[in-house]
Amino acid sequence: MASDHAGFARKQAVMAWFRAEGIRFADLGCYSAESCDYPEFAHAIARAVSTGEYPLGITFCGTGQGISITANKHQKIRSALCWNTEIARLAREHNDANICAIPGRFVTDEEAVAIVKTFLSARFEGGRHQRRIDAIPLDCTGGSTS
Repeated sequence: MASDHAGFARKQAVMAWFRAEGIRFADLGCYSAESCDYPEFAHAIARAVSTGEYPLGITFCGTGQGISITANKHQKIRSALCWNTEIARLAREHNDANICAIPGRFVTDEEAVAIVKTFLSARFEGGRHQRRIDAIPLDCTGGSTS
């Protein structure tokens, strides 16, 4: 899990739910509501997920956009902006998203927990979606690798 200051409160709520459920997690920052810059924490979680240190990531910033855009700069990362449970489910099932970016200023604690629960329980469907996932990475010339 990672956040900036604007997502800190929602991250705290989800971490409390994780603890209550006995779900193991790592907090990659930030560690207070003091103003900070989301790219630092987006890069930390994207590195951890892209290297396989963690299978999935959950991020929070004010809109969810900035932290997601930054994470998506990393190869092997598919960060999806998830503002409700249906989007979270489809992000996993259709896009094999490995980071769920939540807009901390636009969802409640309860909604954030529900989004995370859905994201973690959904599974990639493969099939026709796999060929689309395979077409995402760019080669060094700027074209698709497929």
